[in-house]
Amino acid sequence: MQIISSIIFVILAVAGFGIFAVNARKIYRNIMLGQSVNRTDRPADRWKNVLLIAFGQKKMFARPVPALLHLAIYVAFMITQIELIEIFIDGIFGTHRIFKEPLGGFYTFMISLIEILSVGALTATIIFLYRRNLLKLPRLNMKEMLGWPKKDANLILIMEIILVLCIFTMNGTDEVLYNMGKSHFEGQGSFGFTVSQHLGPAVFGSLSEGTLHILERVGWWGHFMMVLAFLNYLYFSKHLHILLAFPNTYFANLNPEGQFDNLESVTNEVKLMMDPNADPFAAPAPDENSVPAKFGASDVMDLNRVQLLNAYTCTECGRCTSSCPANITGKKLSPRLIMMKTRDRLEEVGKNIDANKGTFVDDGKSLLNDYITPEELWACTTCNACVEECPVQISPLSIIMDMRRFLVMEQSAAPVELNNMMTNIENNAAPWPYNQMDRLNWKDEN
Repeated sequence: MQIISSIIFVILAVAGFGIFAVNARKIYRNIMLGQSVNRTDRPADRWKNVLLIAFGQKKMFARPVPALLHLAIYVAFMITQIELIEIFIDGIFGTHRIFKEPLGGFYTFMISLIEILSVGALTATIIFLYRRNLLKLPRLNMKEMLGWPKKDANLILIMEIILVLCIFTMNGTDEVLYNMGKSHFEGQGSFGFTVSQHLGPAVFGSLSEGTLHILERVGWWGHFMMVLAFLNYLYFSKHLHILLAFPNTYFANLNPEGQFDNLESVTNEVKLMMDPNADPFAAPAPDENSVPAKFGASDVMDLNRVQLLNAYTCTECGRCTSSCPANITGKKLSPRLIMMKTRDRLEEVGKNIDANKGTFVDDGKSLLNDYITPEELWACTTCNACVEECPVQISPLSIIMDMRRFLVMEQSAAPVELNNMMTNIENNAAPWPYNQMDRLNWKDEN
């Protein structure tokens, strides 16, 4: 029977991690559809970002209450993996609490710490469910969060509750069985786990030995199955940030906020025009089959790889949108929705590639217009509030600016006010519709 159990365990583990690997490869493939960008400079600063922002949750603490609740879940998630290692070894080799004997008191300390953190995580999870569904925090209940995004957030919280309950069912029943001398782990007395030594007898103490063994296995298998389910659910969920926050913060833009990159092709063209000694015919003629470089971005393939990584990393927390002055004043723009739409379009492109044996077939759609409208793009004030607020250093602004570039430089589709300003700069060397000789006329009006 134990051999069969181990075989089933190994099959489930291989299948679970195999499916995750397939989906992870799809995400990597989709991100690599973007344009190459060099983000390998200043490695010390980049590792500092990872440690302080991804591991240390530094930017979360701009809002202390949700930060502490999130930290409780985050730390519990990280530390609980220690117990998961033991479950994997026990599952493969048919042992029971294999670390208990060699680690002795340290084992009791670690499981007790896991239990204490799990209580904190359970409390935080319940509060998060309350904030989303009963308190109805405005940024968590905007129109873009209706439907699947809200279900996704609730589902992941429910999965966390089930996982914690499995941990306490497993430990609590095993505590009672150990007291009876009937545990799979030889011995009698008490494991001494901080929570289970009290919770176990109180909840499970009156049950029969057979029922306790069944519940212990339910908790043990439940813990294992919930981890596999959670791992493979990540592909469909905003909770990919659990994994992607680390590379996302490493490859974040380290330039000062508000500093934009010039297009190299445009810069070279301007330098050529400004150089009186340059030969305009010196550049080689383009190949007749080559595709001219696009200015800006109209679809996800025109964005760079870090921007696509940003889209997958977005936690949909809404801090960006709740701080956006355009959104606050009733404009259509929502920085969170920019990232969500970018991810949706990227997923659509990925499915197109899968359906056409690795090649993208034009579907007549694009990120611009089909997903994100010019009205949203021009509502942005470029204030960088969204970038400043994001807890994992996502930049919706960079996507907005690249799409604006396309509208202006490829389609000449800037708003009338902006076109007037650019015409005035071209003709008058200033944004105002006055001849240079007339600029000071205002002083004579009084």
